[in-house]
Amino acid sequence: MPMNKQLLGGISRDEFLRDYWQKQPLLVRNAIPDFTGLIEPAALFELAADEDVLARLVRQKGAGWELRQGPFAAGDFKTGRSKAVWTLLVQELNHYVPAGEALLQQFDFIPHARLDDLMVSYAVPGGGVGPHFDSYDVFLLQGRGHRRWQISAQDDLTLMEGAPLRILQHFQPEQEWVLGPGDMLYLPPRYAHNGIAMDECMTYSIGFRAPAAQEIATQFLVYMQDKLVLEGRYQDPDLALQTHPAEIGEAMIEQMEAMIAQVRWGRADVADFLGRYLTEPKPHVYFQPPRRAVSFEKFAAQVQKQGLRLAPQSRMLFYSDQYYLNGELVELAGCCDLLQLLADKRRISAQVFDAVMLDWLYGCYVDGFLMVGV
Repeated sequence: MPMNKQLLGGISRDEFLRDYWQKQPLLVRNAIPDFTGLIEPAALFELAADEDVLARLVRQKGAGWELRQGPFAAGDFKTGRSKAVWTLLVQELNHYVPAGEALLQQFDFIPHARLDDLMVSYAVPGGGVGPHFDSYDVFLLQGRGHRRWQISAQDDLTLMEGAPLRILQHFQPEQEWVLGPGDMLYLPPRYAHNGIAMDECMTYSIGFRAPAAQEIATQFLVYMQDKLVLEGRYQDPDLALQTHPAEIGEAMIEQMEAMIAQVRWGRADVADFLGRYLTEPKPHVYFQPPRRAVSFEKFAAQVQKQGLRLAPQSRMLFYSDQYYLNGELVELAGCCDLLQLLADKRRISAQVFDAVMLDWLYGCYVDGFLMVGV
């Protein structure tokens, strides 16, 4: 997809990465001209009623906050006699609305390995989720309506005790703007912000992954379990009588330490781990195989005429000549150019595929990892 030159306010991608990414906010007026949103409120409410969709409902009444998890019923989105204002948050809109995936592709100047998902928030006038900060970068793109954003680079990130949301206890806004349809605000991690709906309002959040060091280390150790092959077994032919039978002896500790020290890993292990870890679907994500899969012959004819695209839920990355799709290494030799194209663009236009590639593509189609047509 050609870059929308207005997306970053006329500055180049290189300039954005050098001067703004993880450094300072950027406000862009009319970042996407004529943008009014990707989904109507009624359709969003219907989506939030699906048990497979991650949706949250935030209500504020006075100084109190209430958080509920979906699925929801139609009555949950009516104010009725209540004076409470509310906000509906729906994650992974790109999985359900094709235009959502196309929107995310406009941000491909950030590596796919960092991209998380597209979230949409709907708020009644006065609605919001309170002043807070995120641990990741985010682009806040305004759809319908208007939202007032207050931001602060404050160091005090103390959270309100007892609140069901991560709400800042002492928020001190330093800058403020009202964003209308097509306007966009970029915020680096840990930048305090508060968005308040001025009218019926929908905001689209392009969020990025920033896993904690603890999570990475824990998952890497889980990955290493399947790769470890250590020889030997504990033995103590020179065992000496201990004064205290319950004491763990120094000789045992020394031998165990030597065993553990045999665990080794290198850059290739880390790269393979990241390929699998970063493409692994989230636990709640599922794939929909075709209800009536066509035969291999018909599939081959269709993709060579219509092309193909990855399913919205699929994640595909590569390192060197190793390709990963949905947590698995792609065992496919001699097809790097096409695999790289599929990973980068998430689609391949109509063309002739060789038999090896077609066989792999058909297996992905049957599993629901990709679909016919671009």
